[in-house]
Amino acid sequence: MKAHIVLAHPEPQSYNAHLARIAREQLEHEGYSVTISDLYAMDFDPCERASHYAHPIAPDRFDVQSEQRHASTEGTIAHDIQSEIARLEAADLLILQYPMWWHLPPAILKGWMDRVFVYGSVYTSRKRFENGAFTGKKAMLSVTVGTSRQTYDHNGRSGDIGLMLWPVNFNLAYVGFDVLEPFIAYGVEAGLRYSSADEVERRLQAIAEDLKQSLSQLASRASIPFNRMDEWGPDGHILPNAPSYSPFIRHKKQLVLD
Repeated sequence: MKAHIVLAHPEPQSYNAHLARIAREQLEHEGYSVTISDLYAMDFDPCERASHYAHPIAPDRFDVQSEQRHASTEGTIAHDIQSEIARLEAADLLILQYPMWWHLPPAILKGWMDRVFVYGSVYTSRKRFENGAFTGKKAMLSVTVGTSRQTYDHNGRSGDIGLMLWPVNFNLAYVGFDVLEPFIAYGVEAGLRYSSADEVERRLQAIAEDLKQSLSQLASRASIPFNRMDEWGPDGHILPNAPSYSPFIRHKKQLVLD
């Protein structure tokens, strides 16, 4: 078994980097061979731009999907991107390790998806969801947040964590991954501190142990359900008899908030 970890944090001594190291050690203990892409250490360019394409199909106007598809067909995808795709193709498990910044992943991780999930090589209109490039592989988010679990409940002041993580999980499902329930490290309190140093240290140690245990029980970890291609109508709407798994894709236009 092979696992690949994508780390998106600029500080090598950060708690996110620490969790990535723990994940690697635990997965190796479980029998995996593990690779890591430390995006900041790699100086990964998160911006999709024309200069990434040495042999453009249309030099006068940069269209991202057209150039990605052309590079896929011609075998001219940039070396750093092709290396990332190869790691995903080799891996049975993908872990995205990152902090929640402004209720979203760091920009470098979004840029990694923009550039690595290449139109043509990774997805097309026919090659997505259950027909995606990474079908049969698992993926899991491992995310740190500053405040408590309660603040990220459905009625918490930080917002429903499941809804916040849905777009990233949906991207993973879109390219074929079986998406596992995320691992969320609550109350990391980096920078701003609400608790004593001793309390934070005890919490961080407990989180690390929870991550180890979670990775030792991946076979029984629940997956997040997403709709399949045959559950959409020709107009792009979900079929009336298909299940609805999220407020993002639902049968009723109006959301009931109470």
